[in-house]
Amino acid sequence: MSVINWSTFLYLVLLLVPLLYLQRFLQREIQAIFLLITRQAEISMALFSLLFMPGVLLHELSHFLMAKLLDVPTGRFSIIPKKLEGGRIQLGYVETVSTDFVRDALIGVAPLVTGVIFVAFAGVSRLGMNALWESLTQGQLNSINPALISMVARPDFWLWFYLVFTVSSTMLPSASDRRAWLPLILVLLFLLGVILLVGVGPWLLSRLGPTIKSAIDAITMVLGITVLIHLVMFPPAYFLRKLISRLTGLQVV
Repeated sequence: MSVINWSTFLYLVLLLVPLLYLQRFLQREIQAIFLLITRQAEISMALFSLLFMPGVLLHELSHFLMAKLLDVPTGRFSIIPKKLEGGRIQLGYVETVSTDFVRDALIGVAPLVTGVIFVAFAGVSRLGMNALWESLTQGQLNSINPALISMVARPDFWLWFYLVFTVSSTMLPSASDRRAWLPLILVLLFLLGVILLVGVGPWLLSRLGPTIKSAIDAITMVLGITVLIHLVMFPPAYFLRKLISRLTGLQVV
């Protein structure tokens, strides 16, 4: 039972919660910058959509392919932005027929799965951000600067950094993506209760525990990389928006 402990899940929560807010705040700052520069809502929305196009395409394509894999009929597919009520922007959508909650949940979570896989591949293989993450989590402050230098010196650094940023900023499920999660979670909790009740929990954990822990550790690192990227991007976006507001005398509310 010691293979997996509460701290393993705590790290995930501590990363997921700030990521939700960082993603929202950063996207709002970028939208404000485009709006202050262009002073046209339609043009700023188009520029915002172009900036996040790779992530939106992967997000919606993940929905589409998962639906096809599960034999769920699909309708229209779009990555053209659409303005919603409350000033929100819908960057894309895929129409799917509502089926059972298991398939609906799998279709909804597909962008998160593909996003995590892409960020893991690009962040580790192309950017080497795992070295920076390990230095930070292990408190090796003297190795942070060499890790940063090595990362920036990699071929096509800015291209992969941009792709990781756009994908990680759009991989989290929307409210509509999460609509079938509650019944699936309840079923999984029921099955977990049955497993514990019949007494096979320790036996199952002894065999699957290491694999589960490795998967959680990998996801934690991916979320850590994502949080780091958003932390790096937010201050410049915030101060650039402030500077443009001061120069133009305009405010975005």
